[in-house]
Amino acid sequence: MANTAQAKKRARQAEKSRIRNTGQRSNLRTYVKRVIAAVESGDKEAAQQAYNTAVPVLDSAVTKGLIHKNNAARNKSRLNKRVKLMA
Repeated sequence: MANTAQAKKRARQAEKSRIRNTGQRSNLRTYVKRVIAAVESGDKEAAQQAYNTAVPVLDSAVTKGLIHKNNAARNKSRLNKRVKLMA
């Protein structure tokens, strides 16, 4: 357990950011799952729309330090590939 005032404050801050990050990470995963669900349903228009809404969410997660930029790039690439492969 934290002993100094500084360590106690950092523990409080870490807990706040943990809760915030959990919510944002959940939101991020929801948008990615929406793209996957649209692709699996076979609706290309819905899949493209879901992809277009997921991309800014991924970019925002990078800006907030939630995920690494290469992780976002990899996700965007894989999702886009799945959308494009729909015939």
